[in-house]
Amino acid sequence: MNKQRAQQIAESPVMANVTYQGQAVYIQHVDHELETARIYPLDQKEKELEVTLDSLIEQ
Repeated sequence: MNKQRAQQIAESPVMANVTYQGQAVYIQHVDHELETARIYPLDQKEKELEVTLDSLIEQ
């Protein structure tokens, strides 16, 4: 996923269908310099992860 699209999803009030390793996730924040995103699985909000943007897939 590119930085611009990830940022749009993070800022949007509409939920996008994004997955990380096959699991549906919510994008909390995008770091443009590191090209990473802070995410969490939709069913486990307490399990925040920092992942590379290219590991995120929009369905």
